[in-house]
Amino acid sequence: MKDQKEQILVVDDDLGMREMLQDYLSAQGYEVSTVEDGVEMESYLAENVADLIILDLMLPGEDGLTLARKLRSRGAQPIIILSARGEDIDRIIGLEVGADDYLAKPFNPRELLARVRAVLRRQDGPKPAVDTPHAVQHQFGDFRLDPNSHALARDGVEIQLTRGDFNLLQIFVEHPNRVLNRDMLLELLKGYERTPFDRSIDVRVTRLRRKIEDDPSAPIYIRTVWGEGYLFSPLGKLV
Repeated sequence: MKDQKEQILVVDDDLGMREMLQDYLSAQGYEVSTVEDGVEMESYLAENVADLIILDLMLPGEDGLTLARKLRSRGAQPIIILSARGEDIDRIIGLEVGADDYLAKPFNPRELLARVRAVLRRQDGPKPAVDTPHAVQHQFGDFRLDPNSHALARDGVEIQLTRGDFNLLQIFVEHPNRVLNRDMLLELLKGYERTPFDRSIDVRVTRLRRKIEDDPSAPIYIRTVWGEGYLFSPLGKLV
């Protein structure tokens, strides 16, 4: 997973737009998949990982705002909304429902590329310095985290993580049984860029819990310490 391309999913009912974005972003080094509506998006995400979703606002069936709300409620991946409607109210609503950025059509593909890079950079931050050929593997519960390959496995079965998920989990396993507040987590995720719409830590923790907790609503590994932050328990219990 270490050198795996970042995965982008484009959701747009315009075939020409899908083809243009797939060709352009693929040429920039991303792995790009496309679907035409919310039904296909949900089907894709049920079987695949996406590091970023580029979501058209005007879609058949459920529109982009509705889909963005659903994705954010699940603590899902970052979202850039595209729309032919460029009014301020649409932009504000798009950001309020959880989109990370909003770009009005028509747009210069290079501007979209800059925004894609910025959102992914905010999401991931640089790889932790412990990513060396001699980094120690971490065991918690049935899981093994391997910093060398950027891989997480449970009972030998690999679990797909985005680079952002991996970086956050690595911070937790390196600071076990210690309460980390949001500012500390942001500091440990060196290079992470804050924005006026930064809701990153809570969203990322929610997404990570969906990957490692049997019941994300009652987590045993990444616990919430109300009013203070999060505590990682490698034994799945308080010590």
